[in-house]
Amino acid sequence: MPLTDAHHDVNPQKARTGLARVLHAAGYSMAGLRAGWGETAFRQEALLAVLMLPAAFWLGRSWVEVALLAGTVVAVLVVELLNTGIETAIDRIGPEWHDLSKRAKDMGSAAVLLSLLVCAGVWAAALWHRFA
Repeated sequence: MPLTDAHHDVNPQKARTGLARVLHAAGYSMAGLRAGWGETAFRQEALLAVLMLPAAFWLGRSWVEVALLAGTVVAVLVVELLNTGIETAIDRIGPEWHDLSKRAKDMGSAAVLLSLLVCAGVWAAALWHRFA
């Protein structure tokens, strides 16, 4: 279905093409990272990532190990940002309690927990393999 002029008025990003679209999208991504930085959990995880990403290159013995170590750290950040997006959208709808809002927030939180467990497991296995 082609976009109408009304769609372009609502979201000018849809009318952009090529490098202009990429540059504007990068700006939105940077705004998202700045917004994420305002969240305590993301800020804590990002600060740990600053330490863990270089450590991945030291700990990993092959490019696959480095990729797994670094990838799990980045995955935690990605999932945290998505969880924050879910929570923000739910809060935008309204502050009142609703079972579906709770479910959405709980599932986002569970996703963060699972990403942290995967990250911890991969790092524990790599440390065990390296030092045990």
